[in-house]
Amino acid sequence: MKRRSTLLATMLLLLPVPALAHPHIFIDAKFAVVGASDGSISELRNIWRFDEVFSSSVLLDFDKNEDLTLDPSELKAERRSAIPWRNSLAQYNYYTNVTSNGKTVAMAKPETVQASYQDGALTLTFSLKPLQKTVLKGTTIFGIYDPTLYTAGDFAADTDLAVSGDEFARCKRKVVRPKPDEIIAQNQATLTSLFFNDPMGTNFSQLVATRLEVQC
Repeated sequence: MKRRSTLLATMLLLLPVPALAHPHIFIDAKFAVVGASDGSISELRNIWRFDEVFSSSVLLDFDKNEDLTLDPSELKAERRSAIPWRNSLAQYNYYTNVTSNGKTVAMAKPETVQASYQDGALTLTFSLKPLQKTVLKGTTIFGIYDPTLYTAGDFAADTDLAVSGDEFARCKRKVVRPKPDEIIAQNQATLTSLFFNDPMGTNFSQLVATRLEVQC
């Protein structure tokens, strides 16, 4: 029987479950950091393409005419249901993590969340803006990771972590892809039973996350 749950129930799967220390949802991620003319961060444009299993669950929820795709009216209903997801992920900074010289940069809620469904995959597109003006000065680090390890984001190519704007001409940038084996070897003391029962008590996901480092 076709499930009648709403996207709210489906999106709640994105919320971390501390007792489970391995990913259950997978995202092919891309983002572009847009610089403003005054040298500050204008916005971060995110594109998240979800794995087929999660995408299929959304299709079951919203494919009312059962044509195995999501037409414009179904996508419109999906976007409306994404609002609770948007609010819930605020406490995790939307998995979009930015630090400026070691200090966390908080992000405002996205004004809109655009949804599309193509080739069996759900894709969400949204932009984030810093709550406070953040100037590109010193070291700024950008990355996407879930601190609970419930959701895994992956960047297939270094170009998937992009910058846009003339202000970046004065900056150096590099993509860092930590090697998990090396990270584990360097952090053996923290990989105890507590880690597997409560991943929030560690920063393991941050240590292994791919990131973009910008020096200005």
